Amino acid sequence: MKSVLKLARYLKPYWRWVLIAPTLMLLEVVMDLMQPTLLATIVDEGIANLDMGVVTRTALMMIGLAFVGAGGGIGNGVYASKAAQAFGADLRDALFAKVESLAFANLDRLQTGQLVTRLTNDVTQIQEAAYTLMRIMIRAPLLLIGSLVMALRTAPHLSFLPLALVPLTLIPVVWVIVRATPLFSLVQQRLDAVNEIMQENLAGIRVVKAFARAVHEKLRFGQRNQALADQTLKAVRTVIVIMPVMIFTINLGVVGVLWFGGEHVMTGTMQLGEMMAFINYLIQVLMSILMVSMLVTQLARATASGDRIVEVLETIPSIQDQPDAIAEPPADATVTFEDVTFDYAQDGADPALQHVSFTARPGQTMAILGQTGSGKSTLVNLIPRYYDVTSGSIKVGGIDVRDLNTAVLRRMTGVVLQETVLFSGTIRDNIRYGRPDATDEEVVRAAKMAQAHEFIMSFPEGYDTVLGQRGVNVSGGQKQRIAIARALLVEPPILILDDSTSSVDVETESEIQKALQAYGRQRTCIMVAQRVSSVLGADQILVLDDGQVVASGNHTQLMESSPVYREIYDSQLGNGEVIDA
Repeated sequence: MKSVLKLARYLKPYWRWVLIAPTLMLLEVVMDLMQPTLLATIVDEGIANLDMGVVTRTALMMIGLAFVGAGGGIGNGVYASKAAQAFGADLRDALFAKVESLAFANLDRLQTGQLVTRLTNDVTQIQEAAYTLMRIMIRAPLLLIGSLVMALRTAPHLSFLPLALVPLTLIPVVWVIVRATPLFSLVQQRLDAVNEIMQENLAGIRVVKAFARAVHEKLRFGQRNQALADQTLKAVRTVIVIMPVMIFTINLGVVGVLWFGGEHVMTGTMQLGEMMAFINYLIQVLMSILMVSMLVTQLARATASGDRIVEVLETIPSIQDQPDAIAEPPADATVTFEDVTFDYAQDGADPALQHVSFTARPGQTMAILGQTGSGKSTLVNLIPRYYDVTSGSIKVGGIDVRDLNTAVLRRMTGVVLQETVLFSGTIRDNIRYGRPDATDEEVVRAAKMAQAHEFIMSFPEGYDTVLGQRGVNVSGGQKQRIAIARALLVEPPILILDDSTSSVDVETESEIQKALQAYGRQRTCIMVAQRVSSVLGADQILVLDDGQVVASGNHTQLMESSPVYREIYDSQLGNGEVIDA
């Protein structure tokens, strides 16, 4: 419940709607409370005395009050809906903005499937709870108290019935509060698991089909889906107890009124209309408790979802700027690693990098070479501060990256990630993703350097060709070249290419490297590669093995001094042909 109250601040901008909705509901409740009394008047004064005038006037009054009440109810629904929808939209915006602010380490813990569930299903649960609160939270208590007062006023000698039945109906409501919240929390976790499987399969559908694993994936999804269904049924079984108990209590109350009230009617101490009015008020009392039970069920689900939303909103990004962070980029783009050690788990048990030291200077190309899992991508991810070092320091222009404003540091750094990500939209929009204001001429120049211009112009729409989701309508090599053009267009002082030509043929890769040599004369270029052919022309080659620098130098020096480099070279180029490592 605390989480729901924390999220209530997102309703603050819509406080007028939040106030208008209950006010209109109050109008509806007052109109509803007057109906049983008017019904008693029709029976006891109109029908009993055969006075059609009383019947007609009172019936018309009931119809008029019903219209007024209906107007209040409709107005309440409209304003409650407006407030709830706006609240949900703002909450989704806040969640998305928070996710965008999180560091890679935070996102490693909060997995994609979980975040998707929280942005969609969990927000929907909270939104529906807000709507229900503005509808029922006012109606149920007012109807409960008003009907109870009117019932006691109408037939005080039957007051023991509602006073006995109300506590009886509260028992299952309290039981649901205690039991349902943790059960619905597990439902949301099972939904996370289903979304994770769905997300993995949509992203990797080609792999699934390539290995004919559709049956396996269906079975895996079926297991998660069944677990969700089972947990949902368990939660629902807890909740559905309320309805039969409430119906039983209502019927028991009606029987009690007819039993005890009938005696009073026969002895003349109570009129028939009063008994009918009392039955109506008693039903309204018990129905208002039923509405409270529905609200409790909604709040149980909302509390479980609210806890998960608040967890994201209160997550502290592991990468944060210092209060006095330097907001001006260093004049020098020299990158220096000083005894850097990094451990993803931050427990020192299995560091990904150990005691790495080197310097990459402007105008030079630094190549990082090593087998898969040697720590190459981890190393370059530390430069733009996607992660913070465990020990040691990384400096740009002599300034520790932790002392630089993160936005300034990342504007200095152009990165082509190992996994190429393209967005839905045109090729032109993807290339100028980092510089939306770039001219068409600048886009074309960047594409030409990345050896992408020729294949782009082969499409009928050229640069206006619309890419499908994740760039499905271009090849892997074409994706990489578009991504390289995207990084080059930014003209960053530091350019990082993380195995960015692995899907490109050797001839095209050679042309890209020639263009980069001219482009990088005033820039610090750091290139990650597994192919020796990609690094032969680098000014300095850093050889990584198991997270440690085992050799450094240019190609000639390493061939003479490094057995590890020679072994890699011989395995790939020893026979005069390139073999992927």
